[in-house]
Amino acid sequence: MLAIVSALLHALVVAFVVQMARENPLWSRRRIANELAWLGHDVGKDAVAKYMPRPAGRPPRPASPTWGTFVRTYAVGTIAIDFFTVPTVTFGVLSAFFVLSLERRRVLHVNVTERPTAEWAAQQIVEAVGLNDGLARLIRDRDKIFGAAFDRRVDNLGLTQFRIGARSPWQNGFAERWVGTARREIVDHVIALGEHHLRRILRAYVAYYNADRPHMSLVGDAPMRRDVEPPSIGRVIAMPKLGGLHHRYRRIAA
Repeated sequence: MLAIVSALLHALVVAFVVQMARENPLWSRRRIANELAWLGHDVGKDAVAKYMPRPAGRPPRPASPTWGTFVRTYAVGTIAIDFFTVPTVTFGVLSAFFVLSLERRRVLHVNVTERPTAEWAAQQIVEAVGLNDGLARLIRDRDKIFGAAFDRRVDNLGLTQFRIGARSPWQNGFAERWVGTARREIVDHVIALGEHHLRRILRAYVAYYNADRPHMSLVGDAPMRRDVEPPSIGRVIAMPKLGGLHHRYRRIAA
């Protein structure tokens, strides 16, 4: 009897792996293993890789190098900010600005503008930080957009600024990594029609990123934390996110 139960459980997990891989072609084996963990199935990433279907002619994905974190001692109370550009359908260029909390990699704020200024960037910090007295430090690059008006507003919020060295983006590594993640998981798969459209897309992605997406640095958890849902709760359903580009898997009572 135990052998039959074990075989059925194995078949169920394999089916989940195949389903998640097909529904989320951008997901790695680690992402799928993390998602399975939240459904009560402890499966290693190497085991997941054995059952992930691969399109014909597609070579196996090389193992990703590990991401070395930094300033761990000061992650609590520290935010990082940055801009990145996104082209539009009319060949224009929009600037996206975000504020990232280093403690749990949570995106506190994202906004889009066609004409970024120091005053505009400063207002974004005010909206992101508000009355949060738990924040003490801000990491940013030396872009000229962060001028005197920006510095005054940030100083008034009681934040100490740390400007990274010239041509040293790795010193703002968390922000740089988030830009890469956002590009791979959403921006590279949509065409921005304009400022309002891109803002809506990025805010939808941030909601998914904060509440649903597993993070290696958080031991597979999401920035806003997720609860493990054991098999005893019921069957698994797939909840499409971002138009079906990604999914959140949950258990519901049968």
